[in-house]
Formats: sequence, structure tokens, C-alpha cells
Amino acid sequence: MDSTTAEDPSLTWDIDSIARQVTALNASQVAKDWEHALHHHRKAQLIYSVRGILNCEVDRGVWIVPPQCAIWIPGDMPHSTRGSGETECYCLFVEPDAIEGLPTQCCTLSVSPLLRELLLKATGFEQLYAENGPEARLIAVLLDELRDAPIEHLHLPMPQNQRLRQLAQMLLADPSSKTSMAEWAKCIGMSERSMSRLLMQEVGMSFGRWRRQLHIILSLRRLTNGESVQAVALDLGYESASGFVTMFRKAMGKPPARYLLERAATAGSAGDATPGSGIVLAP
Repeated sequence: MDSTTAEDPSLTWDIDSIARQVTALNASQVAKDWEHALHHHRKAQLIYSVRGILNCEVDRGVWIVPPQCAIWIPGDMPHSTRGSGETECYCLFVEPDAIEGLPTQCCTLSVSPLLRELLLKATGFEQLYAENGPEARLIAVLLDELRDAPIEHLHLPMPQNQRLRQLAQMLLADPSSKTSMAEWAKCIGMSERSMSRLLMQEVGMSFGRWRRQLHIILSLRRLTNGESVQAVALDLGYESASGFVTMFRKAMGKPPARYLLERAATAGSAGDATPGSGIVLAP
């Protein structure tokens, strides 16, 4: 896959040395898929996707970030990130003690219109903005909104057990497989009961729910790229589009068409508010 390196300030700047509670940056505007290898920094990081799908991997899971959502990565957590298709994203770097109540685990956050506008405004600040000036007051409101941002359940937890990791890789390689749980267990040298118990211990989900979560993540990536519900449903092994839509609605609270329409509407208003973008962007 061709890739274009995005300008991630966390990789080229000494983010941890900037003596402010919050630093907001226009992280990247790239035309093709890109990927950043495993890295970490002391400050926590919020990566907000204006358009395009972002994927973030940490040791215990994979997160997908659709347009108008953000990934929260606590400080000192090794992570890799990847953008699919044309992307535009913004980064917020936050001192761990900036405000109480911020998430302590990696998670996907829903970004409200107010939080989005505060983030976009903050990207125009000087690095060393006045700590007692209007910029600092806006940052305080931004932190309040960040603390209250609802969590989106777009997470595929990854087990630590090597045989379960092998199972995860096989499911990722063939997500449409109708192989039964008993057959999967046999493939990785476990009993069905042991695999079920260990999965619940390590990822907190049953095998069926874990596989459905994988389907949500894979389908969002493809649907946002313009593929049809019918094509995605069949490729993921569903007998019909209606079966896939039912699964998606149960998981996300709304059918895929409405979910994507609402995201697209929010993305359009965000595009109007994005300062100096000048780029038509298409996860």
C-alpha cells in the first residue's frame, strides 16, 4: 500500500518540553494513506478527525476514529496511528494534571460542536500563550468540555494470550468466515470452554460480541469510503444487508446510513469552520 508520511508534531517537535497545560496543533493534511510507527510521549494526546478514518493501536486494543470523533491516548502510552484515505486531523497535547477526571485509558470520544470549535480556535494560539490571558481562559473551557465528552464504543480489545492473538489475526484475515466457535478453538489448540472463559477474562466480551465489534470497525472503514451496505454486508459474511443493518443498529444505536449521514452533516459544518483548510477531503 502506498503511503504518505503525515506531519505529526509529536514525532518532530519536543511536545513534552512546551511549558503549557495544553498545546493544540493542525497535525496533518495528507492525500494518501499514512502510518506512524509505535511511539509515546509524556503528555496525553487527543487526535481529532475532521475527515477520514483514523486507526490507533495500543498493546491491548485497536480503536477506530470516524470523522468528527477523536481518540484519547493517556500520557506515556506507546501507540501507533494510521490514516485511511484522505484525512485531516488535529492534535491536542495535555499535561496529565491539567484537570481531574480525564480518561485514564485509551478511548474514542464523541466531539461536540463546542469542543470542536474550541479545538480549532486553539490551533491558532502561540505555543507559549499568556497563562493569564484570554487564551488560557478558552483552554480552561476546552478542558471542561474534553472531560465531559462521551465515550464512543469503537474499540476492539486485543487479548494478551498468544493463542487468542493468533485467533484475532485469523479473524482479521478472514472476517467473513462462518467457522464455528468450536472450530476456531480447535485451530488454536484450546477447548471451546477454555477459549470462551479466557476471552471473557482478557477482553471482557463473548466470542460473538468480539467478532461483531470487529465487523463494526471493518464496516465503518469501508462504508465511509463509499462502499455500499450490500457489498460490505456480503463481504463480512452476512446473508443479506438487512441482517448486517440489524447488527449495526444494535451496536451503534442507529442504522449505518443514518450514522454516516449524521457524521457527514457534522463534517460539512466543520469544514466551513476549519481555518485556512482550502482542501476538499474525502476513513
